[in-house]
Parts: sequence; structure tokens; C-alpha cells
Amino acid sequence: MNELKTTALLSILSALLIAISYWVVGDTPGFGLGFGLAGTANFAAWYYSDQIVLTTYRARPASAAQLQPLNAMLQRLCDRANLPMPALYIVSTSEANAFATGRSPDHAAIAVTQGLLDCLTDDEVEAVIAHELSHILHRDTLTQTVAATLAGTIAFLAEMIRYSFFQRVGSGIPGSRLLGMIVTILLAPLAATVLQFALSRTREFAADEAAAKLTQTLLPSLLLCSV
Repeated sequence: MNELKTTALLSILSALLIAISYWVVGDTPGFGLGFGLAGTANFAAWYYSDQIVLTTYRARPASAAQLQPLNAMLQRLCDRANLPMPALYIVSTSEANAFATGRSPDHAAIAVTQGLLDCLTDDEVEAVIAHELSHILHRDTLTQTVAATLAGTIAFLAEMIRYSFFQRVGSGIPGSRLLGMIVTILLAPLAATVLQFALSRTREFAADEAAAKLTQTLLPSLLLCSV
């Protein structure tokens, strides 16, 4: 069921991007532009998802001292999940957080913040890492990155349309295109954000359940630290 929801939500995001371009540009060129933007955004998010996210958070590879206590924990969880070992990264911030990224289990990484390592016990860190491994197992990392990229593209396009709208007011814009521009400016960013959040929540609940099975315990409150 989660896979069906994911496919539906990503399809809606892509269709929204195509519709925006069609309304604003018009006819075949608008459809072609929207299809090209959706395809480009999906491909870029798929192939470069790990680099995009790790660079955004300024994550760095874990040092040897940091890897020693985490590697045994990660290896144990990967063996239970039948997954290859992902790369480990550290984010230098006091905020307690963690995330997984990558286009597939063979091209995946897990990043944890220094704040999370400082404030949680080993068992608690294991629960959070199990949650992130569950995202890798179910390929949530790719799905969420694609959704975020499409939502960001839609928001950027809507902002460009807003700027163009005020520059061209009174220049004889056709009525149907004018209506499309107004709808895009007002509703498109909100709709894209709502769809992205809906997708994120469905995957988080599934990852919580899988993490409890991997750690053979129930630590739901700790999983709130991860995204």
C-alpha cells in the first residue's frame, strides 16, 4: 500500500509541474517544457540524491575514532536487514538528528549529527540508525529526495511566474493563461508542499515499524529524532 501511495503522490507532483507549464506557456511547447522539467528533476534527484543531501548538510565522512563504535552496531543491523553497509557521515551540529540518502541500497549513506551522538545512549543511537536503514531498505531515500526536488522546482517556477506576472500586467495576456498564472502563484507551492509532507509521513511510520523489528525492541519516542 505504501508503494502505491508513493507512486500516486510522485505522479501528482510531476503532473502538477507539467500542468503549470502548460497553463502558463500554452499548448504543445508548455506541455513539452513541463515534461522536460519533471524528467530532469526526477533524474537529477535519482542520480545525485546522496551528493545533494550530504553537501546541503555539510556532512563529512566519519573519522576512524567515530567509526569504531558505530561500525559493529551498523554491521549487526545490516546483517539482520540483509543490506550492504552504507557509508557513515557526521554533521557537526548540536541538533539531534539523522538521515539516510542514496539512490539504492548499494549507493547509500547514513548521516548522524554530533548532537545526536552526544545526547543518546548506544541503544538509542542503534534505534535511530535502524530507522534510517529501514528507509534504505524500502528505497524511501530516493522517493523522498525526488519528491523534495519536484516540490522545490514547482515552488521556484511559481516564483518566476509571479515575477513575470507583475512585469506583464496590462500587456494583453490571454485570459486562460492569465488564470493559469494566478492559480499557479497562489496554489501550486502550497499543493506541492502538502503532497511532499503526505509522502514523508507515510514512509516515516513504516520505517518506525521496521526499525522496531530490526532492533528487536520498541523505542518509538527515540525515532522522533530521525527524519
